[in-house]
Amino acid sequence: MLWVGLGNPGPEHARQRHNIGFMALDAIQRRHGFSPWRSKFKAELAEGTLAGEKVFLLKPQTYMNLSGDAVKPASAFHKIPPAAITAWHDELDLAPGKMRVKQGGGTAGHNGLRDMQRALGTPEFGRVRLGIGHPGQKDRVSGYVLGGFAKDEGWVGPLVDALADAAPLLAEGKPAEFMTRVALLTQEKA
Repeated sequence: MLWVGLGNPGPEHARQRHNIGFMALDAIQRRHGFSPWRSKFKAELAEGTLAGEKVFLLKPQTYMNLSGDAVKPASAFHKIPPAAITAWHDELDLAPGKMRVKQGGGTAGHNGLRDMQRALGTPEFGRVRLGIGHPGQKDRVSGYVLGGFAKDEGWVGPLVDALADAAPLLAEGKPAEFMTRVALLTQEKA
């Protein structure tokens, strides 16, 4: 399976809300002893095993709007069908620190998802939707998602840790149990 963290490359983007997908994959890579990140497919790629399943972690280095340019060649090379690909991304329509998993669906205006759908030719890939909240006004969205997390947004670390802890459940094909475990772990740390 291929898990794709959506974000923008470079240290200047590392702590931005739009990069929470990168943060989640970094935590999984560290926690579960995945290979070091290496450059391949216009992306950073790490590989490892979760719950007995081979998992490739991919962080496109193409910028959000061209994420599909990294996902398509990686999935083709490793012969991974869209149904076995999951995008980990920021979600304006979920409260900060909340998370939902779904298979297929629309893009809700998310440019990274839109480009993955374009490149793969289908919307039938999974999503781990990581809530960052909404700034309240549509004209403030761009600055908000490209802005860094505030110091008082203490939910970010616990969420990323919980995602890494619970990741084997998602690899086993148990999305409901994965969501429940993340919710329990983040409540414990709240």
